Amino acid sequence: MPFPIEHKLVIGVASSALFDLSESHQVYLDKGPEEYRLYQEAHLDAILGKGVAFPFIRRFLNINACFPDESPVEVVLFSRNSPETGLRVMRSIAHYGLDISRAAFMAGKSPYSYLPAFNASLFLSANEEDVRSAIAVNYPAGLVLPSQIDDGEEDLELRVAFDFDGVLADDESEAVFKRDGLDRFHAHETLHMERPHSPGPLANMFQKLAMMQRLEERAQRRDAGYRRIVRIAIITARSAPSHERVVTTLKSWGVSADETFFLGGMDKARVLEVFRPHIFFDDQLTHLRATPGGTIPMVHVPFGVANRAAAPGPESSVA
Repeated sequence: MPFPIEHKLVIGVASSALFDLSESHQVYLDKGPEEYRLYQEAHLDAILGKGVAFPFIRRFLNINACFPDESPVEVVLFSRNSPETGLRVMRSIAHYGLDISRAAFMAGKSPYSYLPAFNASLFLSANEEDVRSAIAVNYPAGLVLPSQIDDGEEDLELRVAFDFDGVLADDESEAVFKRDGLDRFHAHETLHMERPHSPGPLANMFQKLAMMQRLEERAQRRDAGYRRIVRIAIITARSAPSHERVVTTLKSWGVSADETFFLGGMDKARVLEVFRPHIFFDDQLTHLRATPGGTIPMVHVPFGVANRAAAPGPESSVA
């Protein structure tokens, strides 16, 4: 029996993240909403190119193909378009065979306030204002940064990578690091190693992805030939002894990652280039900008002290 939406892992995606809307958006900026409407109507059957989040969303939806009885995931389109101007987006969705049936068209307004109504554990958008507005009211959201698109048809595996502090966990420890430095941070984490962190903005998404892992484990027990399609990594600049609190936190949530990296301030790009995630979430733009964009889709989660500070943190940040 399919999961009800209250139990599904639901991702809300803006049309700006799913497709390349750069050309039509320029029409809107240069000529206004009426010319934009006419442009979209004139190009109704011109299929939009893939956006930065497209490879991630396509593979995410493939989870339902592997578990059709449960259908444990869903993607909802959130758009500032009206239904009329959004027709081109919906036709492009149908062209690519994406199983997206629910949508919210806001006719110029931000859609973030409707995230709880759809039980969304993540909102992906290329509109920074929408993302920051969502984060400001404690809704899970990420800003998709520009990158090249790599959507190889032969690569069916879904690889998702998360930073820890300010993404999966709250920014309590990041605040200690910013205020008191690395030594005090390690002392703080050692003192509290048996106390789990409070959840960060994407904790719910991570926990529900871990539920997909359990579905795959059961599938493997039924069929030794089943090939798992979901891989989750945590890539954090933490190192020993602060690693223990990460383990404590994940254990308290009843989840784990397939691969966890405690890099001690080492450049995250060195691991990302091997893991090659279809999406990587980090709360610090310094880390995302320091990582060669290439074909690795980067998502900024503008949460916590790392984004309130006047200047970005150092490369040795714990995030």
